[in-house]
Amino acid sequence: MNIDKTKCIGCANCVPICPMGAIYIADDGLSEINQETCVECYTCYRGMSTENLLQQPTRFLRGLLAFFKLRFQPDPDICPSGAITADELTWPRILRRAFSDPQAPHESTGIGGRGTQEVKTNELTGRVKEGETGFTVEFGRPGVGVYFKEVDKVSQALAKMSVEFQPENPLTALMFNVKTGELREDVLNEKVMSCILEFKTDIAKMPDILNTIEDEIRQLDTVVALGVSVRCDSNGDDAVRDQLTSMGYDAWRAKINIGLGKHTNPAPAGEEKVS
Repeated sequence: MNIDKTKCIGCANCVPICPMGAIYIADDGLSEINQETCVECYTCYRGMSTENLLQQPTRFLRGLLAFFKLRFQPDPDICPSGAITADELTWPRILRRAFSDPQAPHESTGIGGRGTQEVKTNELTGRVKEGETGFTVEFGRPGVGVYFKEVDKVSQALAKMSVEFQPENPLTALMFNVKTGELREDVLNEKVMSCILEFKTDIAKMPDILNTIEDEIRQLDTVVALGVSVRCDSNGDDAVRDQLTSMGYDAWRAKINIGLGKHTNPAPAGEEKVS
């Protein structure tokens, strides 16, 4: 994103709109975007309406009112002069928008934003099977973000433990070598609002995996949210909750898929399965 300084009047309405804090008022009194901090989420461009007022007359009127200790302040959700402009993004910067803008479909998945449905639809996708544990490691948040070079450190450490990265996850598509977990060198310095590393492994490996993740994320300058998924048995019990609690995690069930999408259990003898 960019601010067209031939249009900007310095009202600063766009400053609080940016979820990454990338917009600020420069020394010339006009808005400016820190291109390193900007993740191309399009929140400012899409979230503000425009009045298309002329810059010079509007700035003169604002200055005149200020001289008389009066103030003209447009509505906070309006860019009075339409100064916010969208750049034509090229590789690799276009990845910033693919992972940060929820309305931009990701080319590798066709899904908006971070481009993965994770294991939230496991009753349909069957990504995590019995005897396996699925993991989602979410990096970044609004106001913080994450560089792919930080994700790369964790993915390489996990690859050494022979985890299976989810092939439909867009981060997996960015890996130069899935076996080693290495991300492409040309994307490492790109920053996104957030992204999710998704993989699975045998249940028995769960403690070692969690210890590895904890060791790695201590070295990162971002925030991380961890999700663990497992298939429940016929009684609705799982094999990892007690183990997580014993390791010091405040484990609670964030989501339960009850198989409404399709039948997973055979119909009782003499009864017809209803779809």
